[in-house]
Amino acid sequence: MKTAISIPNPIFDAAERVSKRLGVSRSRLYTMAIEQVLKSQRSRGVREALDAVYEKQDSRLDRVLAAMQRVSLVAEDKGW
Repeated sequence: MKTAISIPNPIFDAAERVSKRLGVSRSRLYTMAIEQVLKSQRSRGVREALDAVYEKQDSRLDRVLAAMQRVSLVAEDKGW
């Protein structure tokens, strides 16, 4: 799809330099940039959902379980 957008001159000029350095078209560079923004927004939704869960629930590890894990890791390191 073709579209027209307005971009400030300094950003346009910088994008031109980067597209030439990467050996990609301006359209491909803009597509790559938009893909990155969309990807970061998808993961942001996951983070916000997890934040909402742990805002209400304690996420600390049980002391006994934590101690058992430490012993297990030491034993694994020593080959027991």
